[in-house]
Amino acid sequence: MAAMFSQNPIMNGPNYSFSDTPRTNNAPEGARQHRFDPYTDNGGSTLAIAGADFAIMAGDTRHTSGYSINSRFSPKCFRIGGTTADQSDATMVLSVVGFAADGEALKERLDTVCKMYRYRHGKPMSVNACAKRLSTILYQKRFFPYYAYAILGGLDEEGKGAVYSYDPVGSYEREQCRAGGAAASLIMPFLDNQVNFKNQYVPGSGEGHALQERERKPLPRKEVEILVKDAFDGAVERHIEVGDYLQMMVVTKDGIEELIMPLKKD
Repeated sequence: MAAMFSQNPIMNGPNYSFSDTPRTNNAPEGARQHRFDPYTDNGGSTLAIAGADFAIMAGDTRHTSGYSINSRFSPKCFRIGGTTADQSDATMVLSVVGFAADGEALKERLDTVCKMYRYRHGKPMSVNACAKRLSTILYQKRFFPYYAYAILGGLDEEGKGAVYSYDPVGSYEREQCRAGGAAASLIMPFLDNQVNFKNQYVPGSGEGHALQERERKPLPRKEVEILVKDAFDGAVERHIEVGDYLQMMVVTKDGIEELIMPLKKD
């Protein structure tokens, strides 16, 4: 009786595999479709928040393939454009999430461009110029794009925090905050409310449409760090591709500070 229920009626036997899906009756005998698919999604999530004089880039470190965890410490935020091996004098941070190999390739290419600029001009590339260059790099590969969601962060010419978010083919926008990756749909509504002050109104300012929206202004660093940790603590409870550790990189005029904090590992 157990054997009967273990058999697949379509394949007329047990051990059904998706790699041997049944062909339709209209297909010629022996016909098989061959397909080249170079992309995969390695999970994880990133977020970025711009402050008055800082920018925070953060991401979890879980690297997945389906329901398997390939690595519990695979960082998604990288220093860009430094002159030393440890990038200690870098001024910008790039976060990439999606297909890890494409993210690594994109990071290496942008880092090379920033290093060449620094060598030729004797100064680091500005975050605005780097943002435009990254857009060009992504657009050049539009017919076989990098399967990665990129966010670039740093300080602009006025010393204010700057965050640029991208789609895979180079369209970009400067924003106050942005989340990307597997848990972006969970984190972004939280950021919209707590950072962009969406659906927040001044108490006593009126009723209905007369209500005045709360003025949007940059948050202090300590408050942003708490929001980032809260965002990922909530995401790991609801998404299996996010977890293990939280990598947070804070860009200020004094350099880039990196913090590693634990997250749920199940």
